[in-house]
Amino acid sequence: LTFQNGSSSLHFTIDEERLAGYCQACEVLTSSSDDASQQATPYSQIHSCMKSGNYQDLVKIFLEDNLTLSLPEQFRQSVLRELFQKAQQGNDALDEVCLKICVCNTVCDVLQGRTIDIQFCQLFLKPSKEKIDFLLEVCAGSIDLENASEELKRKMAAFLKNLCLGMEDLQFVFMISSHELFIKLLKDDERKLLIDQMRKRSPRINLCTKPVTSFYDIPASASVNIGQLEHQLILSVDPWRIRQILIELHGMTSERQFWTISNKWEVPNVYGNVILGIKDSLTRDLVYILMAKGLHCCAIKDFVHAKQLFAACLELVTEFSPKLRQVMLNEMLLLDIYTHEAGAGVSGERPPSDLISRVRGYLEMRVPDIPLRQVIAEECVAFLLNWCENEYLTMQVPLPLVQTNPYVKLGQLLAATCKELPGPKESRRTAKDLWEVVVQICSVSNQHKRGNDGRVSLIKHRESTLGIMYRSELLSFIKKLREPLVLTTILSLFVKLHNVREDIVNDIAAEHISIWPSSIPNLQSVDFEAVAITVKELVSYALTINANNHFWLIIQADIYFATNQYSAALHYYLQAGAVCSDFFNKMVPPDVYTDQVIKRMIKCCSLLNCHTQVAILCQFLREVDYKTAFKALQEQNSHDAMDSYYEYIWDVTILEYLTYLHHKRGETDKRQIAIKAIGQTELNASNPEEVLQLAAQRRKKKFLQAMAKLYF
Repeated sequence: LTFQNGSSSLHFTIDEERLAGYCQACEVLTSSSDDASQQATPYSQIHSCMKSGNYQDLVKIFLEDNLTLSLPEQFRQSVLRELFQKAQQGNDALDEVCLKICVCNTVCDVLQGRTIDIQFCQLFLKPSKEKIDFLLEVCAGSIDLENASEELKRKMAAFLKNLCLGMEDLQFVFMISSHELFIKLLKDDERKLLIDQMRKRSPRINLCTKPVTSFYDIPASASVNIGQLEHQLILSVDPWRIRQILIELHGMTSERQFWTISNKWEVPNVYGNVILGIKDSLTRDLVYILMAKGLHCCAIKDFVHAKQLFAACLELVTEFSPKLRQVMLNEMLLLDIYTHEAGAGVSGERPPSDLISRVRGYLEMRVPDIPLRQVIAEECVAFLLNWCENEYLTMQVPLPLVQTNPYVKLGQLLAATCKELPGPKESRRTAKDLWEVVVQICSVSNQHKRGNDGRVSLIKHRESTLGIMYRSELLSFIKKLREPLVLTTILSLFVKLHNVREDIVNDIAAEHISIWPSSIPNLQSVDFEAVAITVKELVSYALTINANNHFWLIIQADIYFATNQYSAALHYYLQAGAVCSDFFNKMVPPDVYTDQVIKRMIKCCSLLNCHTQVAILCQFLREVDYKTAFKALQEQNSHDAMDSYYEYIWDVTILEYLTYLHHKRGETDKRQIAIKAIGQTELNASNPEEVLQLAAQRRKKKFLQAMAKLYF
């Protein structure tokens, strides 16, 4: 309008500034085709951020506007109110955004000489390091010190001084007073005056008049609060810094035991007794803290810092304690095992020969009075099994070690069984020895108790064990294993043990199951409930190692089948077939889809009332089960796609029966579908066998893929 007629004429006068404001308001409410013009004003940018939930950019816009001051106070407050309202409705993620917008608004108010809003005071009733950091960032970004007027500088300085005076925690005071903006805005005499005011307020506060770079770099001296140094000690993972802090703390007081200041510092009891026996208190604190921090870093997989801490501790104890030196060497061996298994070992890279030699050396170590952690022996045996060091475990490991260490004995039996499995003849002797050990672990002691009525009842002590270790310890050890053959062997053993019970209805299938004994002399002593739980836990763990092992998937499916979870069982039966056939594009190997597996899939479909699926699966058996197929097709309450599945049937006898059945029921449309399926030339009985097999295979593929989409 103004372009065509100008801003004024004989009949009207246009207020261009006001009209531009109306245009901006309308652009906010409508999607402008000109993106550049829409993004030109902060109003439209803020509206876009609020609408899309891009709160990071919203905070950035408010921060930038603290320099330009283009947004009115009322608009800033309205945006903050809207955010607070959304946060109160349950959007907890907006709490931090509300804080940041409130800080931006408050700093803007300070620079424009307005009163600080009550919301800011409420949010900073409980200050934190993150809050103070952001506040200082906003303050620094809201004033251009080179071009700012003296009045703006005075307002900002007064705001920071009042913040310091209002803080009770010395940590936050240091954060503000050591900030570059604070140092530039306040003169030396003003800083001294502020320190005097704070001293009068609290005699316990000691402020350094010389600014420090940050709170965590406070120079160590007798005037520094002990609590601050303890805080640094808790946070630090630098061995040199830990040593310096402890030296300073011991210089201030000799009454404290600084290894006790954090309940997170935990050292195994077998080590703690030795460490706490160190006479020098500084050395005792240092050794304890270095080891505790190293163990913590190891637990959270921060192996770099763990190695630094352990190396410093090793260097320290080497000077005075051969016993602790060996302890640290053992812990560094465990750390190296963890480091390799989490790093190069994940991609299948074999460990260096030096590491394997050290693992063997640890198992063969015969140094008296050395405190040992059982977990190191566990990890060493698991490490050797995972990297197929079966020759060493079966032939070279010292006999006394096998007799005294249960994990070495278990590892030797596993290695011997696995070593002979790939051969032409499976060894039943070593398998029997392993079987007996595991059966004893899963057995419990029985006692008889006579009740008040005179009856004798059987009591099983589940906490006790007759074996070389507890079942929970065995399970924990197995979950350190990753080698497929080892996992398959132990899983096969537990599956066989599960199947041995007398009241078993549905057996679970597994590889190499024939190598185990078929009976147990004393069935009552075995805790079969615990065995069933163990099988479930083991197969779940094994599938985390390799989710595409079809034999493990079949075991998982059998477990679900045995517990009447038919939909889940079908899921895993189909998944087992999919992973070994390129999602059914190739033929599923017959040792995967055995007749037993197909029959269980048929039963699952039948109990789910998917009767057409039952009839189609009956074709998968070596001998087509016409009786079951015909009975299933007679059912009229089928919960599957029914006649949509007819294209997957390749057996002409079943198709002819369908034609007869639909004719008998008067179902003309369905009868026509069945007739159309029969009429396909590739199903003609006079075709060569190869053509018929190809037709069957193509229909198997399409049907199984359709089933997978349904149950996956």
